[in-house]
Amino acid sequence: MTEIGLEPLLTESQIQERVTELAKQIAADYGETQVLLVAVLRGSIHFVSDLARRIGRADWELDFIQVRSYQSGRKSSGVVQIRKDLDTNLEGRDVLIVEDVVDTGATLAHLRELLGTRRPKSLRVVALLVKEGAIRAGTQVEYMGFRIPDAFVVGYGLDYDERYRHLPYVAILP
Repeated sequence: MTEIGLEPLLTESQIQERVTELAKQIAADYGETQVLLVAVLRGSIHFVSDLARRIGRADWELDFIQVRSYQSGRKSSGVVQIRKDLDTNLEGRDVLIVEDVVDTGATLAHLRELLGTRRPKSLRVVALLVKEGAIRAGTQVEYMGFRIPDAFVVGYGLDYDERYRHLPYVAILP
């Protein structure tokens, strides 16, 4: 149990070890190719920061897109809204979407469709967390950190009404 009463589902050390493994795999797969990391705000901020540092190359770029599918509460509204669009032209670029959690898969499917229209050379996804059932919904995730139960999670950037983002671990919110 932690100081705020949440039991970690994934500890800080488990997360950091897996982020390092993902970064090594991504660096090996892309080789010398310049990669544009597209962080999905706000939940992926800790993940993209740790991942980018561990990729260990100077030839990646970073941009941000902010989407909203949760209004208030613990269930997705099913409607994906773009709150902040990219500043970078994707045409001919190798793009890696950096997502915190794939829940229903609707947000990711929307992002793939939207960004795909911008003619990137390649478009892949790295997600720290994938909930049970998301892949069954047809969501493609090339790099997956952890498969977790279909529960509402907080920590390591994930929030509930803007709380708990600061936690260095991931916990199920009771």
